[in-house]
Amino acid sequence: MSERENAVIVGVGPGLGWHLVETCSTEGMRVAMAARRRERLQSLLGEAGLADVLALECDVAEAEQVEALFAKAESEQGPPDLVVFNASARALGGVLELDPDEVERAWRVGALGALHVAQAALARMAKRGRGTLIFTGATAGLRGGKGFAGFAMVKFSLRALAQSAAREFGPQGVHVAHVNIDGQISSARTAERDPKELLDPGAIAETYMMLHRQHPTAWTQELDLRPAVEKF
Repeated sequence: MSERENAVIVGVGPGLGWHLVETCSTEGMRVAMAARRRERLQSLLGEAGLADVLALECDVAEAEQVEALFAKAESEQGPPDLVVFNASARALGGVLELDPDEVERAWRVGALGALHVAQAALARMAKRGRGTLIFTGATAGLRGGKGFAGFAMVKFSLRALAQSAAREFGPQGVHVAHVNIDGQISSARTAERDPKELLDPGAIAETYMMLHRQHPTAWTQELDLRPAVEKF
């Protein structure tokens, strides 16, 4: 029997994060999932009844908490084979309207937090010469839009980190990918919308697993996902 894989999903809520947890669990992985509030995770876990899923509290803006998360997951489940950074925060508004403190808060979660997770994950993966690190991005990381300067600043930083990490750690056997989620993900808040206009979170999670399973001679570094009807 082959050795079971371990996944760490950082930034789990009822949407994409939870579907990533379910997909990894269905694939037979042990999963450590993290969010700022552990009780939120326990509620999701209680409803699903999944086995071998560890719910941990972590503020990704704090390097010590991220390292503690990975140390705990490794001690209980083993070193990570797949890590997904799915945490995000937004500071929206026109350039003159943006609150610098809010922009900094969003940057600390979505960019600095990504660095903390990348450092913890890549240090462990590089030792073993294998692993996959996936960053959940957005179109704001490709172009800034009116009213989205604060969000774009964060997502541009995230994409730059993913590109740099891929070039540094690919030769060491670690697959680093950035996924551009171009559109709105289906959730309870979008119940009145036409499902064809929304990204299905389960389908996104399946694509992440495809990235993890890619052969090292044909790795994807950047991938766009959008509904068929989305304009781009």
